[in-house]
Amino acid sequence: MIRAPSKSAAKKGVKPVVAPTFSRERALLKRGIWPVAGCDEAGRGPLAGPVVAAAVVLDPKRIPKGLDDSKRLTADKREALFEEICASAAVAVAYASPARIERDNILQASLWALGRAVAALPEPPQHVFVDGRDKIITPCGCDAVIGGDGLILSIAAASIIAKVARDRLMCRLADELPGYGFDNHKGYGVPEHLAALDRLGPTKHHRRGFAPVAAAYDRLAAQPAAPALEEAPDLFDLAASA
Repeated sequence: MIRAPSKSAAKKGVKPVVAPTFSRERALLKRGIWPVAGCDEAGRGPLAGPVVAAAVVLDPKRIPKGLDDSKRLTADKREALFEEICASAAVAVAYASPARIERDNILQASLWALGRAVAALPEPPQHVFVDGRDKIITPCGCDAVIGGDGLILSIAAASIIAKVARDRLMCRLADELPGYGFDNHKGYGVPEHLAALDRLGPTKHHRRGFAPVAAAYDRLAAQPAAPALEEAPDLFDLAASA
C-alpha cells in the first residue's frame, strides 16, 4: 500500500511513503517456512539506558491494522499497537545493559540483544528478518534488511514493541532518578539531558563510552577531593565495648 502524498509534497518532489507489507513473510509461508520473525531494536543512540530488542511473529490471520515503523507513529498510536501486537502475536524482548554496551560496544551489544530476543520466542522461528545491515546469529535463515522497519510488517511490529518497552523503562528510571528528565528525552543527548549531566553528574545507567558521559566523568575526576571526615565508630563496636 502506498499512502497518497499531499499536494504540497507532490509539488516539492517528495517521494510518497511506502507502508510495510506482509509479502515477504507470506512468500516464505507459501514455501512451508514458518514461523517467520521480525526483529528490531530501540536505543542505540541515547547516552543512558539499555538497548532494547524485540522479536515478533505475527499471526497472518490477526495482523493489527496500522503497523508501521515506530518512528512514523505518535506515542499514543505506538502504545495502542503495542497492546494489540502482544494480544495477537508471539513476542519476546531482551535488554543490553549499559555495562554490556561499554564492554562489547554499541553494535555488538545490540546484535546480542536481538539474538536473545529471537531465542526467547515461545517457538523457534524458521526464518528471521532483522532491521539494518547486520545479520544476527541464529540457527535458522536470517535476512538483514536496511530500512526493514518501514518495509516488512514483522519488523515494524518489533520496532513498536522495542520502542514502547524502552520508553516505559526510561519513565520508570525517571521516577528513580528525578532531575535527569528521562521521561522526556528517554536518555538521548538533548540540551535538557546534557544540562542535567553537568549539574548532577552521571549515573550507573549512563554509557561511559559515549563522549558527553565520558566528559562528565572527566569533570568529576578533575574536581578537588572533599576533605576527609573523621569516621564515626561502628554501632556494633560500641555495643561490644559497653
